[in-house]
Amino acid sequence: MERHVLRLRQAFRAGRPRPLRFRMQQLEALRKMVQEHEKDILAAISADLCKSEFNAYSQEVISILGEIDFVLENLAEWVTAKPVKKNLLTMMDEAYIQPEPLGVVLIIGAWNYPFLLTIQPLVGAIAAGNAVIIKPSELSENTAEILAKLLPQYLDQDLYAVINGGVVETTELLKQRFDHILYTGNTAVGKIVMEAAAKHLTPVTLELGGKSPCYIDKDCNLDIACRRITWGKFMNCGQTCIAPDYILCESALQHQIVQKIKETLKEFYGENIKESSDYERIINIRHFQRIRRLLEGQKIAFGGEIDEATRYIAPTILTDVDPETKVMQEEIFGPILPIVPVKNADEAIHFINEREKPLALYVFSHNNKLIKRMIDETSSGGVTGNDVIMHFTLNSLPFGGVGSSGMGAYHGKHTFDTFSHQRPCLLKSLKRESANKLRYPPNSQSKVDWAKFFLLKQFNKGKIGLLLLTFLGVMTAVLAKKYQAVLRRKALLICLVVYRLRWPNEQ
Repeated sequence: MERHVLRLRQAFRAGRPRPLRFRMQQLEALRKMVQEHEKDILAAISADLCKSEFNAYSQEVISILGEIDFVLENLAEWVTAKPVKKNLLTMMDEAYIQPEPLGVVLIIGAWNYPFLLTIQPLVGAIAAGNAVIIKPSELSENTAEILAKLLPQYLDQDLYAVINGGVVETTELLKQRFDHILYTGNTAVGKIVMEAAAKHLTPVTLELGGKSPCYIDKDCNLDIACRRITWGKFMNCGQTCIAPDYILCESALQHQIVQKIKETLKEFYGENIKESSDYERIINIRHFQRIRRLLEGQKIAFGGEIDEATRYIAPTILTDVDPETKVMQEEIFGPILPIVPVKNADEAIHFINEREKPLALYVFSHNNKLIKRMIDETSSGGVTGNDVIMHFTLNSLPFGGVGSSGMGAYHGKHTFDTFSHQRPCLLKSLKRESANKLRYPPNSQSKVDWAKFFLLKQFNKGKIGLLLLTFLGVMTAVLAKKYQAVLRRKALLICLVVYRLRWPNEQ
């Protein structure tokens, strides 16, 4: 592992990934890889999750192609230094923020969307000019193998490396020093990643999960709400980190919600859900058995059928769920949807706030004030009102968690920012040294007063004429106190000039 990291670090220090043209070439090569090997990628995803090619493409591949196009379109602007406001003491200097790459970064992917959640952060890391080690999840072994095979064929092998393996390999990787680590997965492993990173003071982005609540208000179109919830909950067999984990609603709504979700499931997957090509399977036996145990002692209103041989668990709805039972103590990450009755929105807000902060919050209501109130009075990684999942698809929004659901964010420019250091730069001249006497010893009250004036006033480039005239006026006032009559005439003249300078801009 150390050899891989050293090789990448040497290539990075040589400055190879820094030029804009190089970054864009690598991103174009990545896009070409996806386009030329689309069938191979879809087959690997299908083999891991029993996912149809249509679902694999729409849920994973299309997002990557869109992300690459978006970054290529905007990267030239992102890498450009951004000027900042100055104060009077620095108004003749050059001040700006220059994004710079962090160095060698590590991306640890997830198995539930093994292509998307590995390649999407890679796009931003390349765009930011870093060298990258990619560690796909060993649970989605087919996708991990295709990435290890294809990426070296299209990307610079001295700057981008794929390392496959399990716990042993990941543990060895985490012993190395990186400049940033992005991990997508569960909270338990997230703590291990953060502990390992702390030994090198390495910053981390942790994309974790949690129990994302979904509140359904009585003032709501239940047909639409249940259709959207059904789509988001049972997509990928419930193995989605931002799937609605449970429903909060008034007790009287439970029966209607169950009926409408049942009708929608028939619409989506047909009479025999098990035979539907659009319904996936649980990733492995260990997760299958974990999810099955969550059903013990629950009131099953619909579903509940299981088949260990094929890792099939039917879409299942639970009603009158006790918040203290096991199904409400951990992220479900499977096709089980508990319904927890609450009296009203007040109790729902209290229920959410008593628990760890979730990765997502969903609210369905015709009442926009109620939706805004739920947003204002709770905390979550992201929010979608009157829908689920969709905030993830908008790359102008940062995607990430808060509290136990994660830290940091990515998607679009937010990924570029995550893998960049925003470097502040101030370039001064060796001339005009007299202006600097203000900050040199010996100090005095007069210097302090002048420092307040210079340092506490923000400099705006568009008002240079006004500021210079004001400065001249102040200096005149200080140096010519005894010439009051003359000063009054000069002040009047300055005011007239200022007025004339401003007047054309106000027309």
